[in-house]
Amino acid sequence: MADSEAQWIAQARQGDQQAFRCLVQTHARKLHLLCLRITRDNALAEDAVQEAFYNAWRKLDGFDERAAFSTWLHRIAANAALEQLRRNARHQHEQTESRYEDDAESDFLAELADEVPGPEARASGEQVARQIGEQMAMLSVSERAAFVLRHCEGRGLDEIAQTLSMNTGQCKQAIFRAVRKLRGALETVR
Repeated sequence: MADSEAQWIAQARQGDQQAFRCLVQTHARKLHLLCLRITRDNALAEDAVQEAFYNAWRKLDGFDERAAFSTWLHRIAANAALEQLRRNARHQHEQTESRYEDDAESDFLAELADEVPGPEARASGEQVARQIGEQMAMLSVSERAAFVLRHCEGRGLDEIAQTLSMNTGQCKQAIFRAVRKLRGALETVR
């Protein structure tokens, strides 16, 4: 943890709202991308991020520094995103085109892109992105959350299991099912 972040945490614990604002500014974009990947809806992601920061402010004394502050925040944000999905169940199986922001999608598909793609590559890439988006929308909430936390956020199985209130075996199964479904969607593109 950076010295400035540790200082902001200490000050925020004493009620310094400006210090907490610095923490928000440091982590807001990454939390928004995480929530967006889980909810697949910009409005739900924004609500989840706001809820996450509100919960973090209220529970800041509970941060015990055993994990990195960013890990603690990611856990809160992932739970907030899942709660938004529970509240808005109609979004779970919606099959609409991807609503990701361009940069949120590009990091997931970066290895599929050429530096200067031609028309055929662009069309193929758009088809891949569309199929992934459609398949991501069809994943269950637990599959999508586990997949995002594992493959987009790089979180460990134990951390994902704890975040999603699963045991490690259930977590592995959710990730496996998500990968299998996504792989099946990509095979039709070849």
